[in-house]
Amino acid sequence: MSIYRTINRISRAATSNYQRLYWSTPVQQLPPHYSRFRSSSEQVLGWRVISPWFSRSFRSGGPQPQYEEDQVDPFSLVADELSIVANRLRSMVVAEVPKLASAAEYFFKMGVEGKRFRPTVILLMATALNVQISKPASEGVVDMFSTELRTRLQAIAEITEMIHVASLLHDDVLDDADTRRGIGSLNFVMGNKISVLAGDFLLSRACITLASLKNTEVVSLIATAVEHLVTGETMQMSSSAEQRSSMDYYLQKTYYKTASLISNSCKSIALLTGQTTEVAMLAYEYGKNLGLAFQLIDDVLDFTGTSSSLGKGALSDIRHGIVTAPILYAMEEFPELRSVVDRGLDDPANVDLALEYLGKSHGIQRTRELAAKHASLASAAIDSFPENDDEDVQRSRRALIELTHRVINRTK
Repeated sequence: MSIYRTINRISRAATSNYQRLYWSTPVQQLPPHYSRFRSSSEQVLGWRVISPWFSRSFRSGGPQPQYEEDQVDPFSLVADELSIVANRLRSMVVAEVPKLASAAEYFFKMGVEGKRFRPTVILLMATALNVQISKPASEGVVDMFSTELRTRLQAIAEITEMIHVASLLHDDVLDDADTRRGIGSLNFVMGNKISVLAGDFLLSRACITLASLKNTEVVSLIATAVEHLVTGETMQMSSSAEQRSSMDYYLQKTYYKTASLISNSCKSIALLTGQTTEVAMLAYEYGKNLGLAFQLIDDVLDFTGTSSSLGKGALSDIRHGIVTAPILYAMEEFPELRSVVDRGLDDPANVDLALEYLGKSHGIQRTRELAAKHASLASAAIDSFPENDDEDVQRSRRALIELTHRVINRTK
């Protein structure tokens, strides 16, 4: 019972502290110089500003534009196109062997597709870069998104989602998970072997679609993202005690496991639409910082959420011996927590003790602060795109900024 009392205390304290933090420091408020706003993660990953458009938004110092009067729902804005992408995905994962087909389509069936966060980001990015959705010649829906370029951009959304789902299938095997998206995980329902094969099958389908784009630079970007997924998972599995206690190591692993796929997919959209190198890097910066913010909040929710809200078990990471940002920050405040972690989190007593330290620390609050910082950087990247007065472009850009707010305020 002590674990659950501690979790409740962590959740209440984190919510109170974060509300004070969030409302006193608006996400759109950026400091006058980018160099003063860099996190340690930038030093690890070697990030830098390459665009004069990007740097000007940090020099401005004042609040960025707010869109309260014309707030948009990012998911509703691309709902029709997401349906087309979802239908195409379901047709793409059909296999000759019935059992493989059933496994491959497991998380593409209607009702269990998940939030479709990544396809939403990619489709909004396409319009934000001034690639318009074709207007139907009639009331029919069949040819609504029929332009060749838009179809190619939709393919990036499909490729990204297949790679993402494949990584989930493989991760669930490695973690011996039994739930995913509120239902039994595929490995729990059909076994590890078929789950691994289904993930491999999805990767092969993604490769076929990627090859059809006939763009070597985009192929290289997506292939790099897949490599990063593997590298990040390996870093998590094989880290030393010193590495497990390093924030730099954690952020590098988080970039590989979560942010690389989103950032390289966003950059691919920019390349396919013929944008300049500067704009392509802005698209990359948005995806990278959005992905990092997303995972940081995921790490918070692993402590403060419930199994029903998360669609998977709470405290999943710490029970698997995975040390994330909240615990790392708690270790900075309470160095003695390091010895608890080093003794091993496979012991429930050590998990209980680690949670006690976390409850006394500012680990949750500081993780939210870091997520808010990356969300602000993502918003600034969109604000730095070349000016465009088109209504659809402006609406999509506002939706991408709105996503940064939703990522850091989500509860599941």
